[in-house]
Amino acid sequence: MPELPDVEVYLEALERRVLGARLEALEIAQPFILRTVDPKPAELEGRTVAELRRVGKRIALGFDGELWLVMHLMIAGRLHWAPPGQKPPGRKPLVTLRFSTGVLTLTEAGSKRRASLHVLRGAAALVAHDPGGIEPLETDLASFARALRSANHTLKRSLSDPHLISGIGNAYSDEILHRARLSPIAMTSKVGDAEIERLFAATRAVLGEWLERLRARAGDAFPEGVTAFRPEMAVHGRYREPCPVCGSPVQRIVYAENETNYCATCQTNGRLLADRALSRLLKADWPRTLEEMEALRSR
Repeated sequence: MPELPDVEVYLEALERRVLGARLEALEIAQPFILRTVDPKPAELEGRTVAELRRVGKRIALGFDGELWLVMHLMIAGRLHWAPPGQKPPGRKPLVTLRFSTGVLTLTEAGSKRRASLHVLRGAAALVAHDPGGIEPLETDLASFARALRSANHTLKRSLSDPHLISGIGNAYSDEILHRARLSPIAMTSKVGDAEIERLFAATRAVLGEWLERLRARAGDAFPEGVTAFRPEMAVHGRYREPCPVCGSPVQRIVYAENETNYCATCQTNGRLLADRALSRLLKADWPRTLEEMEALRSR
């Protein structure tokens, strides 16, 4: 799922291309993607883009007349751009926006359709789509600590909860926790002030570094190849690969369709966290340390 750095780079690229441009046509190929009935999408046609905003992980295009088009890319949704007269890259689009300056398309990989489109009227309707989490690159340490401690969850869950902190998901929460040298399953009620301060610094550093990295990578071009798995990441998506800090193999916790990646040496004092995909099967034989894991693999 595109997270804060990716969405910000999308917005910056769109701002250079559609701010002040007129929407000439809005074509929706799959009705399921539209989650609102009023206003009608046709009301946007002929209007000019007056503003762009990030609302959590959503991209909001504001048109004159106080109308908003809100896109939530979810896991597999991606945006593509083509200048006038050219065909946008990517698969068959679910949504096509034909501007006076070019064509924007929204595509979605896979068979599970999760991306969504909302057409809204007025600022209040847009605010209702904001989960309300604090902005991690704009807040201060005290506000960050209050948000984390407002509910007793694991650090992983709290970092990726949009009602607590805006724009962070599965990928960057892994990277932030690794940078902060904190366990993903540590409970917020048991994390001390020094650890919260370390997590705050890591959050700002990781998001800031990736924002600049993605900006440099895109340059003046429209960002393509947006993904949650990048080779420069420290732990996310790097199961069994060496941690860039200590060289220990990156570990994982599998749950539902997601997984948490972490370094046992850097983050959990060498202790392996229970992996639901295997620990139920192995039960008492589940290894507790990296050494025990390696011994099992060598049998």
